[in-house]
Parts: sequence; C-alpha cells; structure tokens
Amino acid sequence: MISFKHKCIFYALSVLVASIAAHESVRFLFLLAPFSLFLRFKKISMLHVAGITITALSSYIYFTYLLQQFEDPLQVPASLTWTDEYKINGDTLRGFMKDDRGRNVYAVYRFKSEQEKLDYQKQSLVGNRYLVTGEVVEPYQPNHDYAFNMSNYLKSKGSLGIVEVTNWNFEGKSQSLYQKIAKQRFNVKRHIEESFPPSLVAEAQALIIGLQENVDEHTTRAYQKLGITHLFAISGLHIAIVAFIFFQGLLRLGVRRELASGVLLVVLPIYAVLAGGAPSVWRAVMVVELIMISRLRGKLAADDALSISFILFVLLQPWSVYQIGFQLSYLATASLIFSSRLINRHPSWIIQSFLITFVSQLLVYPLLLFQFYELSLSSLIVNIFFVPLFSFIILPINLILLAISYIAEPLTNLLFQLYEPSRAALTAFIDILQGIPYQMWTPGKPPLTLIAIAYIGVFATFYLLDRRSKLLKVISVLLLPALIVHYGGKLTNDLIITFINVGQGDCILVELPLKSEVYLIDSGGVLRFNEEGWKNSRNPYEVGRDIVVPFLKGKGIQKIDKLILTHADSDHVEGAEEIVQEIQIGEIHISPGSYKKDVMNDLVIESERRNIPIIEQIANVSWNKAGFTFTYLWPNETTYEGNNDSLVLYVTSDRFEGLFMGDVEEEGEESIIRQYPSLAHIDVLKAGHHGSKTSSSEVFLERIKPAITIFSAGEGNRYGHPHKEVVERFQELGLPTFTTGEDGTIELRISGETMKLRTSNSK
Repeated sequence: MISFKHKCIFYALSVLVASIAAHESVRFLFLLAPFSLFLRFKKISMLHVAGITITALSSYIYFTYLLQQFEDPLQVPASLTWTDEYKINGDTLRGFMKDDRGRNVYAVYRFKSEQEKLDYQKQSLVGNRYLVTGEVVEPYQPNHDYAFNMSNYLKSKGSLGIVEVTNWNFEGKSQSLYQKIAKQRFNVKRHIEESFPPSLVAEAQALIIGLQENVDEHTTRAYQKLGITHLFAISGLHIAIVAFIFFQGLLRLGVRRELASGVLLVVLPIYAVLAGGAPSVWRAVMVVELIMISRLRGKLAADDALSISFILFVLLQPWSVYQIGFQLSYLATASLIFSSRLINRHPSWIIQSFLITFVSQLLVYPLLLFQFYELSLSSLIVNIFFVPLFSFIILPINLILLAISYIAEPLTNLLFQLYEPSRAALTAFIDILQGIPYQMWTPGKPPLTLIAIAYIGVFATFYLLDRRSKLLKVISVLLLPALIVHYGGKLTNDLIITFINVGQGDCILVELPLKSEVYLIDSGGVLRFNEEGWKNSRNPYEVGRDIVVPFLKGKGIQKIDKLILTHADSDHVEGAEEIVQEIQIGEIHISPGSYKKDVMNDLVIESERRNIPIIEQIANVSWNKAGFTFTYLWPNETTYEGNNDSLVLYVTSDRFEGLFMGDVEEEGEESIIRQYPSLAHIDVLKAGHHGSKTSSSEVFLERIKPAITIFSAGEGNRYGHPHKEVVERFQELGLPTFTTGEDGTIELRISGETMKLRTSNSK
C-alpha cells in the first residue's frame, strides 16, 4: 500500500501554490502557514506537514529556475521547430514553435500564394525546423476587459512571445517518436477528410483525434447553450472506453491479461499524443497508468492517482495551471471522485447520471462564470442523455467507421449511408433544443470576492449533501451565493456610458441607474473588401460576435431595451445581427428609410424572425426613464441619404447632458445648433464621423464646449481617424479628448455632478 494514502492531495495543493508563487509573487508562499495549521487541525502528522512544506519550497525553486529561462528574449533570425499546436486558416499559418532551448514561441506566417498554402496543407509540420526571419511583436491589447487576452493565452502556454515571420528557410526535420506519432495524427486527419462525408468530418476528427478546428461556429454555440461542449473534447470516460475496447480486443486475440496490460501501458501515452495531448487527455491517461502500475504492489486510490498526475503535469509544465482546460479537467474529476459516496448512494442510473452532472457542474460553475460569464442551465438535464449517447454509441460508431474505412471502403460507404441520416436528425434535434429560450444564466464576470463567496456556497452544499440535510436547506445554501453573484456589483445608482472599442466603428452602451433599462447605440462592424477565396477564414471575424457580445455577457447584460442604429453604414450596423441572435432585444430604432440599404438586410430578416419591432425615428421624439430624458435631435427628413441623416441622441438630466452624433458632418452640425439654440456646455460628446475633418467644426465646438469628447476610431485605421486637424482643433479650444483605438474601451460613470472615466488600456 502507498504509505501516504489520501494525503497526496495536500502535496498537490502545495505544488499549485508554488507554481502560482513562481509566476506571480513569492508572497503566495505565505499561504503555506495557514495551510500547515489547517493540516495540523486535521491531525496530519508533523512528518507529512514538513514533507508538504519542503515539497512546496523545492517546487518553487524549480519553477523559478524554469521560468528564468524565459527571461532572455527571443532574437531573430532564429532556428525554430514546429510543435503540433498550429492551424492553417485563410491565408495564415499560426501556432507554437520551439527555439533551440525548448522554449515556446507563437509564430504567425502569411502565405504568399494559394499554391504555397496548399503545399503546407499537404504535410505535417511537426518537427520541421526553419531558420526564421521576422519581427518580435508585443501581444495586442484586448478590446475590453472581457475580450480574448493574448498576453494571458501566451502565459498559459509558457510562450516567449510572438514572432511575425517574413521569411524562413527549411533546415531539416526531427525524427523523434513524438514527431512520428504527430505525423500519424496528421495522416488520420487527412484520411477522415478524404473518406468521411463532409457532414461527419468535424465530429470524427474531434472525437477520435481531439481536433476541433473544423467544428463550425453554429455547432459550437449550440453545444455551448446545451452545456455539452465537453462531448467534443477527449475526456476521462473517452479514454476509458478506448482503453476498454483496445484491452478487450487484445484478450479476444488470445493475448494474456498481463501482457495486454503491459501493452496498454505503452499504447495509452501514444494515444494521448495522437489525440492532441490536451490536459484532459493526459490527466486521464496518467490516472489510468498510475492505478494500473500500483496494482503490482498494492492499490492506489483514485484521489491519490489524480493528485500525483496533477503534480507530474505541473512539474513538467508549471504554466499549465493557467489553462482553463487544465483547471476544468482536474476540478470536474475531483468533484466526481470525492462525491462517489453521494453518487453511489442512489441505485437508479438516471439519478446517478443527474448527480454526476450536478456535482461536476457545481464545483466548476464559479470558474465557468469567471472565464465565460454564462452557464447553461439545461445541461443538468441534457447531459443525462447526451453523455451516454456520445460515449457509448457515437464514439464507438466513429471508431468502427474509421477502422473499416482503412480496410473495406465499399462497406464504409454503405455504413455512411445508414449513419449519416440519423446523425443529421440528431443535429436537427440539437438545433431545436438550443433554440429554447432562457437556457443560459448570464450573471457576467464576477470579481474574485464573489468567486470566493460562490465557492463557500459550493463547499457548504457538498457538506450538507454528504450529511443528508434537508433538500430545502441544501437549495438555500446553494442559491444564496448564486444570487449574490448575480446581483453583486450591478445595482448602482450611476448612469454608466461605455464606448466599446470595436475597431473602426461605433458601439456605445448606456446603462441607466439600477439597470432599469439598457440601450446600445450602434453595433460596430467590419468594412469588408473582396478577397481571393483561398484567403477567407473558416470562421470570419465578426465584431458583433467576437467583441460586442462578450462585452455584454461580461457585464451580465441579458436584455437590451433599445438598440439604436444611427445610420446604415457597415461600421455602425454590421455587428447587429449577431447581437440580436445572442441578446434579447426590446426594439430597434433606425433612421428613416435606412432599412432599405443592403447592409441592413440580414438584420431586418433576423428581427422579423424574432418579432423585434424596427421603429423609424425622427427629430423631437423623446422618452423619460430613471430621471433622464432621451431626445432625438436629428434627422428632420424621412429620405435617407447617408451620414447627415444619422440619428442624433441627446441625453439630459438635471445635472448631465450627453450628445451622440453618429456620423453627422459639418452641414448637419450647423443645422442642429441653429435648430436648438439652447444646446451648449455638453458634458459628454461622441464626436461625429469618428473625428473626420468633415465633422466637429470650430463653430459647433465653440457652441457646445464638451467637457469630454470621445472619438470612436480604430487604432491605425486606414482613414486616419481622428484627423490631425480635428484633434488640434480640440486642443486649441482646451477640450480634452479620448480615442477608443488608443485608450481602449472607455467607461464613464455619472453620479450627480461627478463623472469618473476609466479606460481598458490604463490598467
């Protein structure tokens, strides 16, 4: 027997503390003091407490030494070798390479021709070594607090940084076992693409070799809403099924059980590499291997095996503790192991299936909210049926189809004809399920204090369940922290106006006090230019989906009462369709006649499908809410002609005035100040037309004298917005300005006569 049975988890926690201390600050090591007191309280012997402390300190020294290797910056030209983490998408090849010291580097290369792209697609790049020339660049700033953060991603991968490759020369190819397995993975990928029907390719690649790059956005979102995205990831159950099939196959072939076990010990790590080597894969493989090896001299408990695998993983890759896949994999598995008594207490498989989903979701839900800002409520029910369906039917079917496709192609084609319609029916059923409203709980991104409160509720719930407390008590203890998470930090009497950095475009969020109503002025968008087909990305960048929706969800906004689209230009409305698909919209306001423009077609169709009223607005339409008056000052005409027919919104209270100009140009500005002679001394101005020289005339500025002006313009945009002469005009008049492209997302909090400004790039 292992002498420190059931104490490995404490060693694992000490290694976790050491890794965080090495990455962040040595002060985290002081956590060892209360941790040691806790261990003594739990009557853990002084020998183990000393061992745990020594393990933490030794690990910290080791991690610090490893991380010091990354302090020397990459110098180019450099000799770099491709790993298996790379993607070819559109005209770009990007992924991780290693330098001659084994350090990760994120490389980006743009193909010079379609033929060059095809040449790279036909081969496995793993192990290819190139002499690279290019430029080492800084990670780009995230558009806002809830956007993808490239710096954090590189940190989680232990990467030196980013190199934009201009040229490279092939130097050779390594012939390691890792490279050979990776080549076979590439061959399986290509074989699936060539042998399977197009509708089944993405699923087969995800389930068999852990490759999800061909799963389309619609499918991904549908699985997210149902809380079953993990079904496309290779999990512990997945590994167990593959191991069982392989092991039983060897026994049926007459291989002795001992030899079959030995072969399985060798095959599982190979499959881990073949399956992409995700944290969940290696975690499952290591746990299985540790338990199998331990049987030679005793029996290792599952929690100890999990803890030892954690220690080994972190020792090899100390930065892995920052990977969300790593965190979710170990937390979910730990929840199942430590709740096994609760789960096995019930003989019904349906109740057990529900409890398996419940306890795993319970332990990870605060982490999911912190990372993704929303949680699927339907997953508690859906997983009961979909986990066994995918694990015991769809996965084996794909494995069988793959095996037969190598040896009997005509038979495979017949099986595809039988399987594809039923799989298409399942896809249609999933699409129907994901369309059911109110499946997602979207409280937004909780601060760390609320995460701590949530976990107090989680552990208290586990304790009460283990003690068989009354259901009402358990539900109360679980829901109270959840309600605090949902409402914490959101109930404020401030008016919050946020100018979201959407690149070259406008998008402004207005949150009234106590969130009584929420308005969105414009949605951002991309000005698209015709590209050659081979340059097009599989999932093109969409401002609405990739920038605005994450911001709204990060803020916990589930409904927009009024979506105000000032005029029909792509950089103001193109993102609206994706917002309408993800966020509940009360009504849409547009400039008269603008709905006739082609750029509005998709939005009009989507709005009609969802029964969202589209209302044309004109000057002098107004409404009151939460002590504020909202008035459209412009346009006066019902004929839409472009920028000068933008909706201009004027927001007032007894202590605040804000003016949002859309893309109104000088002619419109002059008409507005003539029509509204009392308009003056504005607190906040959203400058017209992104700071173009055709707007923000001197006469207009001298009249309204804004205390703060915001230019919504992309960093380094091709139009040069805001134009130099406009910026100088504001400076000469002593009027402060901010630009989303330079300052990032800009938040204004208005409370009485006080106005506080914060920018996402100022942190």
